[in-house]
Amino acid sequence: MNDEVVLRGRGIAKFRDQGEALVTRHGISFFGGVDPSTGVVRERGHELFGTDLTRRVLVFPKGKGSTVGSYVLYQLRKNGHAPAAIINVETEAIIAAGCILAEIPLVDRLEVDPVVAIRTGDWVEVDGRAGLVRVMRRGPDR
Repeated sequence: MNDEVVLRGRGIAKFRDQGEALVTRHGISFFGGVDPSTGVVRERGHELFGTDLTRRVLVFPKGKGSTVGSYVLYQLRKNGHAPAAIINVETEAIIAAGCILAEIPLVDRLEVDPVVAIRTGDWVEVDGRAGLVRVMRRGPDR
């Protein structure tokens, strides 16, 4: 990947934002897995355990768990700890509904696997209206 690349996918939540990427290979359950008052992952054994999701562009395969996860995404927004945007390999209804309610940009079905193509620390712009993701590499060793 060059220093900057634009990836095309399916825009689901039609908002725009940007931030530093936080990538995990594991699915995320927002209900019980993320503290809605702090934005910190609290699911024991999860690759992101103890990590704050606030204002990060969260990249993960898909959501998992209870439908209450949609409401947790909304709570994160109300409490000022929502992710800046979400990129999934394949989005399911829980994440889609939560992102729309919380006005969090959401894109999936990119032309490449985002969990592989995007690295934690990259700067990412997400346009949920157009289904575009712009990735800018950061750091000298990337």
